[in-house]
Amino acid sequence: MDRKIDRRIEKSQSAIHAAFMEMLLKVGFDAITVKDITNHANISRKTFYLHYVDKYDLLNTIVGKHLEELTLICEGKKEKGLIEGTTIWFRYFEERKSFFAALFATESTVSFRYRLLDFIMGQLSVKFGNAVSSAEREILQKFTGMAVLGIVESFVLNQLDANVEQTAGKVGELLSLIIMQTLQTPESLEQ
Repeated sequence: MDRKIDRRIEKSQSAIHAAFMEMLLKVGFDAITVKDITNHANISRKTFYLHYVDKYDLLNTIVGKHLEELTLICEGKKEKGLIEGTTIWFRYFEERKSFFAALFATESTVSFRYRLLDFIMGQLSVKFGNAVSSAEREILQKFTGMAVLGIVESFVLNQLDANVEQTAGKVGELLSLIIMQTLQTPESLEQ
């Protein structure tokens, strides 16, 4: 059964999201209050609370939508090489740079970092497969995931001089090396 969202619900959620995003980019997450969001969206606090528990719940919903989009991108880039696929991934961040920069610049959005790290590690898990023990895979995923997360953060905060193609190319190249090294047998590494 195809369930459609009530237009009033859709309109309220759109107004809330638009107000939140505008305020996030202007004043940062920490300075935003539910009262500010409702005033800016021209809705009542009751309407806000019908949809979200608090501003963290709203942020979690928005981040969830971005992770869904990233999942679709990762699915679509499977036939591409690692460097080309990484470039597509970094373009996503470049197109939404101000949003992600606002999240990385705010201390209280640490849950966003954890969710993005979990997402990256999940994608890496597919790449590493069962080539190594689960303990080794966990270390490789965490190490590589933290490195990628750090580069994404530096990229969206404009802390790198490289453009999207240069950044993605180097990250893709390094990921290829790590994955190839991991997938080699211990005996071939000793030679």
